[in-house]
Formats: sequence, C-alpha cells, structure tokens
Amino acid sequence: MRLPLVFVLMTTMIDSMGIGLILPVMPALLREIGGIPLADAALWGGVLMTVFAAMQFIFGPVIGALSDRFGRRPVLLISLLVMALDYFGMARAQSFLLLRVGRIVGGITAATQATAAAFMADISAPHEKAARFGLIGAAFGIGFVLGPLLGGALAEFGTRAPFYAAAALAAANLCLGFFVMPETVKEQNRRPLTWARTSPFGAFANVGLNPMLRVLLVLFFVYQIAFTVYPAIWAFFTEARFGWSPGMVGVSLGAFGVAIAVVQGGLIRVILRVLGERGTVLYGLIFNFCAFIVLAFVENGTVALMFIPLTALGAVVTPALQGMMSKATADDSQGELQGVLASSAALATIISPLLMTTVFAVFAAEDAAIYLPGAPFLVSAMLMILCLAVFLFPRDRLVA
Repeated sequence: MRLPLVFVLMTTMIDSMGIGLILPVMPALLREIGGIPLADAALWGGVLMTVFAAMQFIFGPVIGALSDRFGRRPVLLISLLVMALDYFGMARAQSFLLLRVGRIVGGITAATQATAAAFMADISAPHEKAARFGLIGAAFGIGFVLGPLLGGALAEFGTRAPFYAAAALAAANLCLGFFVMPETVKEQNRRPLTWARTSPFGAFANVGLNPMLRVLLVLFFVYQIAFTVYPAIWAFFTEARFGWSPGMVGVSLGAFGVAIAVVQGGLIRVILRVLGERGTVLYGLIFNFCAFIVLAFVENGTVALMFIPLTALGAVVTPALQGMMSKATADDSQGELQGVLASSAALATIISPLLMTTVFAVFAAEDAAIYLPGAPFLVSAMLMILCLAVFLFPRDRLVA
C-alpha cells in the first residue's frame, strides 16, 4: 500500500498546491482583468471562492457516494483528468465569467478530498484513523508550502503561469495513479447508488441520524467557517496591513504550510496520545481563539511572519473530529461520511469568504470609520467561542 498511499497523499497535496499556487496572484489577476481597486478585488475573490465552495457542497456527497459504489480508483483518476483541463482553461481566461466557470469545474473536481479520506478509512484500523487523517492534513500542508512559494516565484512570469503549473502537476499525478492505484472498496462493502444519498440534503439527514455525529457535524461546520479566514483574506490582509508583495505572501503561506505538515504529520500523534481525541479538539479550539486575537491586532510584518507558523499548532481539530466521526460510522458508509464532511467544509467556504471579505472591505476601505484590516480574525475568534459551547454542552452527546 506504500505507492497507493503516496498517490493519494500526492492527490491531496496537489489539490492544495493548486489553491496555493494561485493565491499570491489573485489580487493582481483580478485587478488586471477588471481594472478594479484592491477592496473590490477582495470582494471578487470572495465570489470566486464561494462559487468553488458551492460546487463542493453540491458534489461532495455525490463524489463520496460514487466512490462507495464504483470505487476510489476511477473517481480519483477521472477527477484528476478534469482538474488538469480546468486549470489549463483558467490560464487562458480573459473575463470574470470564464474564471467563474473554471471555479465551478474546479469545485467539482476538488470534492475528491472526500474520496482520499475514505481511502484512508478503508486501509486503517479504528485506532489508526485520526492519525491517518492527520497525514491527509499534512499533505495538504505540504501543498501549502510548495504552492504559495511556487506561485509567488511564478508570478514573476505573469499572472497566468501558476495556472499552467497547476495543470501540469495534476496531469503528472494522474499518470502516477493510473499505474499504482488499486481498488480498496471490497465487493461486500459496495453500496447501491441512491438519489437520497447522493444529494447533500439526503446524505446530511442520513449521517445526522446518529446524535453524536449530528453534534460533531455542527461543530465541524462552524470551525470551518472560522478557519477559512486564512485563504479568504490573507493575501488582501497582508497587502493592506504590511504592504507585502505576492512573493512575500507566498513565503508566509509556505511557512504556515510547513508548520501544518509538522503538526498534522507527526506532532498530532503525540497530542492524541497525551490528550485523546476529545482533549485534542478542546486544546485546538482554545489555541485557535488566542491565535485569531493576536492576528487581528498585529501591526508589525516581521512579527506576523514569525507568528504565522505558530498558528498551525491549532490545526489538530479537523483530523481529531474526523477520527471521532469515522469510528462511529459503518464501513460501507465511509465515503458518504467524508462526502458530508466535504460538503460541510464547502458550505462553510460559501459563507466564510463572503463574510470575511465583506468585513475586510468595510474595515480596510480608505474612508473606513475604524481602520482594522484584521477585523475578520475577530469574527473567527468569536466563532471559536461558539465551537467551544457546542462541544462542551452537554458532554454526554459526545461520548463514542
């Protein structure tokens, strides 16, 4: 399983690289196409992220259910093919309309993260699942290391170069997967494909029948809204607050990605062993609250650059929650669960960019009554308080 595991982790990494590659150039690209100021570009950036997330919300359960029925291999390979073609098309886009179309297709193909997580569940014993989901998070973090760094460097060759690079990476991984990826869904675990479980609402209803899963799903959703503040406003926030260039944005996101990889690829195992899954979630929520408060008010770019890797120490919540939920789910429904989680994250990403970029636009405008570009981080801090309330009261619902 070593090479298939590499392929699945590479798929996750390339997905995050594709996002990270284009983040440093998004402000310049949007202003280049539309001839608009930074605050308006941030709003358009929020729209593009929302369109992307809306497709993930709709198709997350579809992709998960398809992988439960037809297997992980065909779903991953077909999605990578479409992803490569989509990034190439976005590299040629000359209008906001074509960029939106590209994000629609990209959102559908990015729903394969649910299938990658379901593959991990397929090959893992119950006690291994949280740590294995941490590997998915680590791969995502490594992608954030390489993606922004490459994106910032490739920006020197124009705003389209990162899209061509993302297309090439997806195509290369498709070739690897074609030769090494086996099928991990056994015949006895294949589940008939039904409309009720391919629609997001039917899948949510089915997962929500379990009271523990229902509570954890609410927590997961609110947490994702808060954590999405980073990709939603980081490039705009750092330009407004510190005057950073795309290259510096790439460096900062790369540092964040290194820390994510270290935490979710290794340190989380120690934290889980010491605190358990429940204690790990509690620690992560408290840590993230403190980190958001600091970022809301930091004014020195050097301090921010030094602090951003530390924020990854709170990135243990998602894999710990995934582990708790996966253990409470039947083997033939792992794809459905991961699809629901992908849809929950996508729904949060529909809401969060619009919320965060709107707050940023209000507080970063030239005529703002209170100039505070870090205001979106205060919103995220308040959402961490809500997460703690959901997680702590009442406790008996969260006993597996």
